[in-house]
Amino acid sequence: MNKKLENSLLFIWAVSFVATLGSLYFSEIRGFEPCELCWYQRILMYPLVIITLIAYLQKNAKIAITTAVLSCIGGAISLYHYGIQKLALLSNSAPGCGRVPCTGEYINWFGFITIPFLALTAFILIAITSFYMIKVSKEGK
Repeated sequence: MNKKLENSLLFIWAVSFVATLGSLYFSEIRGFEPCELCWYQRILMYPLVIITLIAYLQKNAKIAITTAVLSCIGGAISLYHYGIQKLALLSNSAPGCGRVPCTGEYINWFGFITIPFLALTAFILIAITSFYMIKVSKEGK
């Protein structure tokens, strides 16, 4: 595996690790209870930490397809979640999310940075890097 792919795997691991630590910080230290959509995003983010670490140690760039799929699905959920927080059209039709409403904003830095926005940013970074890895892998053949 070339250095570009190796560094890309390390980058994906770092992004997913920071996102995981961030979500755990918000829930376990700050006491922000995750809503249902937050849980779906966590379900897609947390495994990325483990599988990319294993792929990095094994020098396995083929994991990029898996990370691309997980990050695209997670990104779609994050985008929808952010939309129901920020767009009146979507927030009026938001599904009931159990005890914690999905429209709630625990943080709102600079008027637009919310927890789903942070997750969306991480998923986008992982998706872009995954597609880059797929491209580089195909060029190397």
